Amino acid sequence: MIGILSAFGASFAWTYACFIWRRNSFILEPIKLNLLKNLVAFLVFIPALFSVNFTQDTPYLLILLISGVLGIGIGDTFYIKSLKSIGTRKTLSIEAISPIIAAFSGGIFIKETLSLSSWIGILIVSLSLIKIITMRHTYLFRNSEDKTLKVNLTDYSYSFLSVLCAVIAALLSRLVFIKTNLNPFQTTELRLLGSIIFLIVVTKLKTNFSLSKFKNDERFWFLVSIIFGTNIGILLQQIVFKTLPLGIGWTLLSTSPLISLLFVKKEEGELSFEIILITLILCIGIGLTIL
Repeated sequence: MIGILSAFGASFAWTYACFIWRRNSFILEPIKLNLLKNLVAFLVFIPALFSVNFTQDTPYLLILLISGVLGIGIGDTFYIKSLKSIGTRKTLSIEAISPIIAAFSGGIFIKETLSLSSWIGILIVSLSLIKIITMRHTYLFRNSEDKTLKVNLTDYSYSFLSVLCAVIAALLSRLVFIKTNLNPFQTTELRLLGSIIFLIVVTKLKTNFSLSKFKNDERFWFLVSIIFGTNIGILLQQIVFKTLPLGIGWTLLSTSPLISLLFVKKEEGELSFEIILITLILCIGIGLTIL
């Protein structure tokens, strides 16, 4: 039960953080924004780093660093770029393919087996999310002349790349939990460390780490987004990977499009009956997944 609750909690935390990032430019370009948010999140959880025994399970510590590079360093950068181009709900909806990829990856690489009902649930969730994407703007309306709503398949490329990095990173995290006694706080901090090292190398430290250029309200919302999207979101994600099989855990973590409906009126427009119906079908799929 703790894994299920953590998955929904992580989905809400990420969705809310994405909504904040989408509504605020925060001045910085995506890769620099990602580095700054990871540095702040790393400092919040830094006590966990001192409890890690670096002489024990060294190969798995390196795996966590790689997981951080892929999932947080590269994946989150693509994620933020996607938010700015296609919006919160559409970005999160690309996760439609991730539950199936995660389930197959868990079975192939770490020999996890799922029940028939779980596979059916994962398929229903994935198809429901794919339907949400293919419906595009027909179920939402705001202003037909608003060019920000006119996107095509290429606009989703950053989100697809983000999903690919995230699933690989999740598989690595799950492997570490199976093989070691590291706790979610420790793995979260090590993954953040990996992402920071990578982003520092890429940006060559050409980043202003001060929040002085932010407006007062932007500074506040930026810090809130870090607490929700990075600290709480990644910590709860790690609890999911520790307690649930990868396929089931990732399917539950992919419920962000469902939660993002809470923000639709503020970002995109009104809901139609069709999207509500698909959402109910998605919920049935989630139920079958966890049976």
